[in-house]
Amino acid sequence: MSETFCVQADSFVTLHYRIKLQEGEHLVASTFNDKPATLQLGQGYLAHGLEQCLLGMSAGQFKQFELSPEQGYGLSNPDLYRPVSKSLLNQFAEEGTSFKPGEFVHFPGPNGERFAGTVVEERETDFLFDFNHPLAGRGLYFDVQIIGVM
Repeated sequence: MSETFCVQADSFVTLHYRIKLQEGEHLVASTFNDKPATLQLGQGYLAHGLEQCLLGMSAGQFKQFELSPEQGYGLSNPDLYRPVSKSLLNQFAEEGTSFKPGEFVHFPGPNGERFAGTVVEERETDFLFDFNHPLAGRGLYFDVQIIGVM
């Protein structure tokens, strides 16, 4: 008789998942039409709230979840709206990088660190960036099919 493993906080899991925004049901990500994902919980591959949905599930199970912003990627933090000077971006961003409102942009900083944020607006001497996760403050639908658990 085979043993059934349930997803625990540090499990390796192979799964299909789909994330959609509640408003407009815009598809954010899906593996259902491609190869499944394999990941270890607790390593930051999925938001903590999404990982919590997986706990206790076992191979073969399919579930659908409706998550509030707090349960998904958290609320948007107004302190993470920050200006970045155009001169700094011109000095360190890769040539050809555009900074248009609404774009999610990755760029290096002066000390080699990497930054990623959404351009909110262009101003005279800087750009205002939102450094929150792009899904922060958004309600989500999360569909999951567990394929295997180790």
